[in-house]
Amino acid sequence: MSLVPIPKWSEWQMRDYAERTVKDALAVGLTSVHDAATSLQEFELFKQMDEDNELPIRVYAMADTDRLSPEERKDIEIYDPSPGARVRMHSVKLFTDGALGSWGAALLDPYSDKPDARGLMRMPEEDLNQLVREWWDKGWGVNVHAIGDRANKAVLDAFEKISQDIGSKEGVANRRPRIEHSQIMRLEDLKKAGELGVLSSVQPTHATSDMWYAETRLGPERIKGAYAYQTLLRASRGGVLPLGSDFPVEGINPLLGFYAAVARLDVEGKSPHGEAGWFPAERLTRAQALKGMTLDAAYASFAEDTLGSLVPGKRADFVILDRNIMDASQSFSEILETKVKATVVDGKVAYGGI
Repeated sequence: MSLVPIPKWSEWQMRDYAERTVKDALAVGLTSVHDAATSLQEFELFKQMDEDNELPIRVYAMADTDRLSPEERKDIEIYDPSPGARVRMHSVKLFTDGALGSWGAALLDPYSDKPDARGLMRMPEEDLNQLVREWWDKGWGVNVHAIGDRANKAVLDAFEKISQDIGSKEGVANRRPRIEHSQIMRLEDLKKAGELGVLSSVQPTHATSDMWYAETRLGPERIKGAYAYQTLLRASRGGVLPLGSDFPVEGINPLLGFYAAVARLDVEGKSPHGEAGWFPAERLTRAQALKGMTLDAAYASFAEDTLGSLVPGKRADFVILDRNIMDASQSFSEILETKVKATVVDGKVAYGGI
């Protein structure tokens, strides 16, 4: 059997898809997105749209190293032209393992519900160390997908080795490396991430999607270090926990993530632990969740001086909702009923009306 190569999208197809996606993002109140696996073709499209003044949203791109040719790996450069640019590329995205749902997340010990499986590392730890160091030495921010405890340990070990080589944990923290997902971690590694200054970039809807089978898959001990957002926040350096969605894997609406972070319930108000939420001690407060989606996300993309909060001197990016989601006296279900009235980027209405 022969495999048929997937044809490349035309520039018109890519632009049409990007424009429709941006409209969907603005409609749910997104003013900035982190694109966590951008090809050079996609990046050039974003740049062109920005130059044509046809990009009504900000894009922080992470170069997808899996899709770089050897020549591109050698020539690619950080792109951060000016505070006014809506497209920046300051980091690369690496991948270590698979997902929990498919038993692909790399675990140190066998799966509780599949004793013959430990998941899959996409590369040996030594190769990961070399790859992280390669991009680090080129000056890039290094963001790494890691879900299982083995994968997370391997990534932290790679950054720890760099800190030892350069003789400074501050030197690592200042580059703002990220672990994307940080889903299943040993308790000691939750602390280690904070000590090294490695940011845990998490997606709360993963917790509420996986909660129905996660403990069966991991067992009663490993689950203590899984989707542990409050623990990660407390252990983090500076109290920084960037929150995202991982769309299109999960839904695009950030209010779903906000709800999942503070309630740890599914959209029907249910969880394996009842109405109090799944492991309710790991719920974030509304203030913590809002900061994670705004100022912490800006910090994780080297943009906290211009984005993430409404203060003089920063960009006027904000969203107007039809109710106050910060009112803790309201039920969690109110969050799911919230509508976006307007999305504003650079002081101009990009969606809805004021």
